[in-house]
Amino acid sequence: MMRNAKFFPNAFLPRGAAAAALCALLGACAVGPDYQRPALDVGAAYKEGQGEVEGWKPARPSDDADRGAWWRVYDDATLDGLVERLNASNQTVAQAEANYRQALGLVRGARAGFFPTVGAGAGLTRSGSGAGQSGSSSASGGNVSNQYSLTGSVSWEVDLWGRVRRSVESSEASAAASLADLGATRLSAQAALVQSYLQLRVLDEQKRLLDATVAAYEKSLQLTQNRYAVGVAGQADVAVARTQVESTRAQSIDLDWQRGQLEHAIAVLMGQAPSQFSLPPAVFALRLPQIPVGLPSELLERRPDVAAAERRAAAANAQIGVAQAAWFPSLTLSADGGFRNGQFADLLTAPARFWSLGPALAMTIFDGGAREAQVEQARASYDAQAAAYRQAALTGLREVEDYLIQLRVMESEQVVQRRALESARESLRLIQNQYRAGLVDYLSVAVVDATALSSERNALSLLGNRLTASVNLIVALGGGWEPPAPEAQAQGSAQAQP
Repeated sequence: MMRNAKFFPNAFLPRGAAAAALCALLGACAVGPDYQRPALDVGAAYKEGQGEVEGWKPARPSDDADRGAWWRVYDDATLDGLVERLNASNQTVAQAEANYRQALGLVRGARAGFFPTVGAGAGLTRSGSGAGQSGSSSASGGNVSNQYSLTGSVSWEVDLWGRVRRSVESSEASAAASLADLGATRLSAQAALVQSYLQLRVLDEQKRLLDATVAAYEKSLQLTQNRYAVGVAGQADVAVARTQVESTRAQSIDLDWQRGQLEHAIAVLMGQAPSQFSLPPAVFALRLPQIPVGLPSELLERRPDVAAAERRAAAANAQIGVAQAAWFPSLTLSADGGFRNGQFADLLTAPARFWSLGPALAMTIFDGGAREAQVEQARASYDAQAAAYRQAALTGLREVEDYLIQLRVMESEQVVQRRALESARESLRLIQNQYRAGLVDYLSVAVVDATALSSERNALSLLGNRLTASVNLIVALGGGWEPPAPEAQAQGSAQAQP
């Protein structure tokens, strides 16, 4: 695109100024399409969401937005400390951060094309030629001379068609994508640690349940043995009670390796050797957070992977301009000068001085279709990146919908499971009373015991699944969020009044 400019007659400008103005005017051109974000209809609300905020606003990627300490919604000081250590020492995050610094270096390298290249050199050459007579069999050296030189050069390729600017634009977009990749990597590592921690705490709660159940079963075994000793119960009741104790103890032991693996995963996520980290059991105090979902358009701002895909589409679009600039001639302004003399003492004198100055215009006439192929390749690359951006956004929307319906269904399931658990506890109380009264054998008690224990464990597993799904939903929404300011809340409440 050519920017508007006001021309002045050359009569009022020196020749050098006129040439500089012409170069600046030509440098305002930039071939290739200007970037437009690929269009995508994300809808006005989530299908599976409830109580969504009404309204719509155009989305703009917020690659550098602070994701916030989203894990604090679980209100666990130990978890907060573990995530802080992850942020400081996770090696995958460190690798992504190094990749981002590498991308910034490429941006600086691309920007160097805006500036001239300046060089300097110094040299000494000693030369001579042979001298001899015709027909003689020997020759002796002669005409030996020294040549001293001190030179400098300046070369600058004028960015007539915007090739350098498009290259910088592409590098900057790639760097922004790398920054978004860093955010996505950090968010993924945080989510993995939070999920491992929540699962570990649920296992601790299951361990306490099983240990308490083993203790209760041991009392029942002792009671059954006492009843057998006085001839009230049979030997089969004792065997059933002992089997019940040992099988439940085995279930408790089985949790140890699962907990150990979760501990090891947390250690590695924090950049620490598993042998140097342990996490003691703690009182279970986790609760499900309330997660504001927002609008689908906000997903394009909040998810770093979607922002990275959009920035890569912008980088690919700029490469189209770089490829198209190869069709046009390149203008190089160069200047050389220095001193050259056979005597070192006279090197820096006026007679030894030399210089050259002039532009050079170069253009490829025939390349067998190479440039056309590069333009087609750049356009196809942009189409691929645009499709990748749309797919990333659609995948993000699907994940949010998936976890919304998962949380909603699990909430209903937990209500039903709670009723089943209460019924199992009541059934267990009744059957134990009947056993003490001698109305039923211990096998009947064991069956109801197993059902009650299974209901207890299912309730804990369901809670763990809901906690894991809540983490997945937060990650699908892009991480942390900022609640509305109190003034904005008050203003919204006032506007809602009739």
